[in-house]
Amino acid sequence: MRTSYPKLQLAITVIELLITLSIFMILLSIAIPNFSAGIVRNRLTSIANELVASLNYARSEAIRRGQHVAVRKTGANWENGWQIFVDIDRATNASKNVFNAGTDVQITEVSALPETYTLRGNNNFENFIRYQPDGTSNNIGSFAVCQNDSIQGAKLIIVNTSGRVRMAPDTDQDGIPEKDNGAEITGCTSGF
Repeated sequence: MRTSYPKLQLAITVIELLITLSIFMILLSIAIPNFSAGIVRNRLTSIANELVASLNYARSEAIRRGQHVAVRKTGANWENGWQIFVDIDRATNASKNVFNAGTDVQITEVSALPETYTLRGNNNFENFIRYQPDGTSNNIGSFAVCQNDSIQGAKLIIVNTSGRVRMAPDTDQDGIPEKDNGAEITGCTSGF
């Protein structure tokens, strides 16, 4: 004799589907902002690393060549890009720290940053930074890299008296880097 068993239901109900979709949407709404913030952090770090690499490269070229090497912004602001060149023509104040195609030697040029990012030098590095043949820089100062002028998650690059470059720490882990005096930066466009 054969017994009959009820057939298993393999389909899902509309209520089960709605509950599953609701849970999925909640998880997605939590994940997307974190994912976007991660992308911004990674881009800020990448931009800061590119500037640090450019400054270190300019310093090493100044020492290697035994000549002045300048890093100068190519537009109105640093985020428009910068160029590294051997500053051979230093005969007049007007020709110092300015790329002169006839006499100076361009080493490399870095293109503009993505549109929503700013890169600004403080008053000491408003237009350029120059390395002497001994590797020291023309001044001490810093650069701030921000997204949409927000200091949250910003990066601060500091150049010391010997011309060495380093990233400023965020010792209190609030997403805002601290200057050498321990104070946090207050803006991204000037005086930070």
